[in-house]
Amino acid sequence: MKKSNIVLIGMPGSGKSTVGVILAKLIAKRFLDTDILIQNLTKKSLQEIVDSQGSMALRKIEEQVLLSVRCKNHIIATGGSAAYSHSAMQHLKQEGLSVFLQADLTALKARIHNYETRGLAKRPEQTFQDLFEEREELYTTYADITVECSKLSQDQVADAIVEEIEKASLPGVDFI
Repeated sequence: MKKSNIVLIGMPGSGKSTVGVILAKLIAKRFLDTDILIQNLTKKSLQEIVDSQGSMALRKIEEQVLLSVRCKNHIIATGGSAAYSHSAMQHLKQEGLSVFLQADLTALKARIHNYETRGLAKRPEQTFQDLFEEREELYTTYADITVECSKLSQDQVADAIVEEIEKASLPGVDFI
């Protein structure tokens, strides 16, 4: 079975949603943002879920939504906490290539101005640096390809993803 999806993973602020749209246009695939699926399902913003039910509830809802994704020929932008669910990541990787949009802490902090109100699945006392350190290892574990995007524009990141996929020439992969 050939994989046809590209699954974008990474920290909030790494550019998954924006790069996903650009990449979908660039290589003629459909685009799916799992954070929007969560919001449509719950009729709440991610922050409202965190505020009313807690960060673990958001992670549980996210896992259910990710496990329900069934599509081909899509660019899938996941939420930053997708990598906490091994079963969800394995499910997405069955039909897709996982691309880690890696950005350093300085770049992420410069891009994110609403850390406290962004709807992140984090513990109340957790700093952005704590979250970064905790998640970096998870993203690396699940990544088929990593693109360092700290100093790149979103268009350059999309181009770099295409270039890395072409370079990798992975068996069973049918993307570009």
